[in-house]
Amino acid sequence: MRLSDEDHAELDARLAGHDAFLRSRYPGERPGRQPIHTVYIPADRLDDFREWGSLAIEAMRDFPWDADDIRAKLAREPIEDLRVDFEDGYGVRPDDQEDEAVRRAAKILRAGPLPPFLGIRMKSLEAATRRRALRTLDLFLDSYQDTFQITLPKVSGPDQVSAMVALCEKLERVYGLPNGTLTFEIQVELPSAVLSANGTATVAALITAADGRCTGLHYGTYDYSAAAGVAAAYQSMEHPVADYAKAVMQAAAAQTGVRLSDGSTNILPVGAPAEVQSAWALHHRLVRRSLERGFYQGWDLHPAQLPTRYAATYTFFRDGRDAAVDRLRRYLSRQESGIADEPATARALAGYLLRGLDCGALTDAGLPRSDLLTLL
Repeated sequence: MRLSDEDHAELDARLAGHDAFLRSRYPGERPGRQPIHTVYIPADRLDDFREWGSLAIEAMRDFPWDADDIRAKLAREPIEDLRVDFEDGYGVRPDDQEDEAVRRAAKILRAGPLPPFLGIRMKSLEAATRRRALRTLDLFLDSYQDTFQITLPKVSGPDQVSAMVALCEKLERVYGLPNGTLTFEIQVELPSAVLSANGTATVAALITAADGRCTGLHYGTYDYSAAAGVAAAYQSMEHPVADYAKAVMQAAAAQTGVRLSDGSTNILPVGAPAEVQSAWALHHRLVRRSLERGFYQGWDLHPAQLPTRYAATYTFFRDGRDAAVDRLRRYLSRQESGIADEPATARALAGYLLRGLDCGALTDAGLPRSDLLTLL
């Protein structure tokens, strides 16, 4: 051994700054449950969100669904994550009208019961909508004191995220909230949020600028595709421009604790039976595609999309459950097998099973939850 304790200490000192950076910037996966979808409902149409489960079950009535577990989920917890929309789904209204919509939305939410996760999507911090965005957020905080998530749309650069952080800090002070109470998701709806003018990956800079307040990156299918010049007929969650954007998002968010959400499809299961079946088949395939690519959350826009959201998600986790359990048992017992799993893969297998438990796809993960959490 030619290296002394002093040599070790010197290297530790040299890398101390980088070690601290890794701990703060890449803390690992965010603990706890992630919803499998976010439902966006315009603020002026919020009244019936508690009816989405029965509406989804009704949509299944005339079709050969063999899915008692999905019906049970729709009856118990149809919406996992609700977002009251004051942006594109709501549109531009006079201030007094949007003010009233904010107060009314807060009143509806206060009446309960509520989904496990909820929040609001404010307007963007672009110049044209900035004052209205701040007014809506301020008024909602004044009207609704419980925990909620903020969705920040149409982010185009780190300066907007830094401004959002400063706004959250200011609102926490004036409302007497603990520091860090207000967090937000960033919607990636513009190519400039993925690739900056100097050729760097903007989305990584957005996470850094959020200073720990960003909880998620949500892909915006149609705004992004339109901004990238894709013709309306070809705008889709599976278009190459979408896959590129989401691949960059995925690399930027990895191990940061920032979660990912895919976008939506605007092909809704309504109309004639053949149209409903076609839209369901498309939605089911797109949800499964997202899951296979590591996007465990997406947007839903209509009650009739819920059956295929849960059907695709449940199948995804049930299809792989036995193989995941077998691989984990072999890994834990150090048995040889045809797959040489690394610790990182063991963490991924454990995370997969925990996600299946959280969404209700699995009632038995084959291993105790405590063991799975230890692997993470």
